Amino acid sequence: MNIETSRLIIRPFARDDLVFIRRILNQGFGEAGSGGAAVRELGSWLEWQILNQEWFEKMRQPPYGDRAIVLKTSNRPIGAVGYVPCLAPFEQIPELAAGSTPRASYTTEFGLFYAIDPEYQVQGYATEAARAMLEHAFKVLHLKRVIAMTDFTNLASQKVMSKLGMKLTRNPLADPTWLQVVGVSQNP
Repeated sequence: MNIETSRLIIRPFARDDLVFIRRILNQGFGEAGSGGAAVRELGSWLEWQILNQEWFEKMRQPPYGDRAIVLKTSNRPIGAVGYVPCLAPFEQIPELAAGSTPRASYTTEFGLFYAIDPEYQVQGYATEAARAMLEHAFKVLHLKRVIAMTDFTNLASQKVMSKLGMKLTRNPLADPTWLQVVGVSQNP
């Protein structure tokens, strides 16, 4: 699945994207590590992302997985965007609670992920790519809603969520510590 915007192409990852995605993950999250074992692990993750594109469709499953964000003008990869399954105690957030009493039980939500190379941040690329993925989620997949998650300190991600028209909600409880801010977008 390729999605195009005025400035970007969102495409499945390819095996030669390993160096690019490693740099983005290291700069954005510090997760990709260094050394042979880290490179092999990230290579395995990349292979899984590539296989997702083939197998989820064959199994008639949601198109989970990350994709490369590429500049149309130079064909240079500058980030990643994708759909992720999110498992968390979302009902402890009042705006997502099914009943009147917040619950600690875990539920699943259809999530949106985005990361941009710091060199290309603050140019609207994350918003443009995420908006294209949201439109695809609503118009093609016919989803009821999509969420995005971040922490209290990631103001840039919260700004992207706001620009997408997502309603920002905060977890009123301290735990889990990784479920702090949730952006919610309902299918119009």
